[in-house]
Amino acid sequence: MTFLELAKKRYSCRSLQDRPVEEEKLHRILEAGNLAPTAVNKQPIHFWVLKSSEAMKKLAETTHFVFGAPVAIVIGSKAEEAWVRSFDEKNFAEIDASIAATHMMLEAEDLGLGTTWVGHFDAPKMKKLFPEMAGFELSCVLPIGYPTDDAAPSTRHAERKGTEALVSWL
Repeated sequence: MTFLELAKKRYSCRSLQDRPVEEEKLHRILEAGNLAPTAVNKQPIHFWVLKSSEAMKKLAETTHFVFGAPVAIVIGSKAEEAWVRSFDEKNFAEIDASIAATHMMLEAEDLGLGTTWVGHFDAPKMKKLFPEMAGFELSCVLPIGYPTDDAAPSTRHAERKGTEALVSWL
C-alpha cells in the first residue's frame, strides 16, 4: 500500500473490540513515535502505555472517549526540552508531540488496528491519577484496538476542502 492509500484508508475509529493488542504491535507503534521527526531532533516527548485494567479505569475517569479500547497511549511533551525558534520564541514541544502521535496513528492503521486522536480529557485529573505524567504537557490520548465489525468512518470523514482551497502557489 502506498502512503497516500494508507492516509486515505485511515479514519478516526470510535468503536473498538476489547480484544488484547499484541505486544509486538504496540512496540511497532511506539517505534513509529520514536522515529517521528522533531525539531532539531530534541525529542521532548514521552509516551505512556495504559494497558492494565486499573490504568484503563483511571483513564475512563478523565474522558468518556475510550471507545472500548483495551489499551491507550498518552502523548506528552516538556517545553523546557524542546527547540525554540529564536525569531519569535515559538516552542515546538506540542508540535513534536503531534508529529509523533500522527506517526503512531498511521502505524496502528498499517497494523490493522483502529485509533483516534482524543483531545477531550481532564489533563489535571490525569496527572493526579498518573503522577508519572506531572511536569508534562499532555497533548492527546490514542485509544488503540481492533475495530468492531460495525466500525466505520464518520459521515464527515470524506469531507475535504481540497488542495485548491488549502494551497497557494507563490
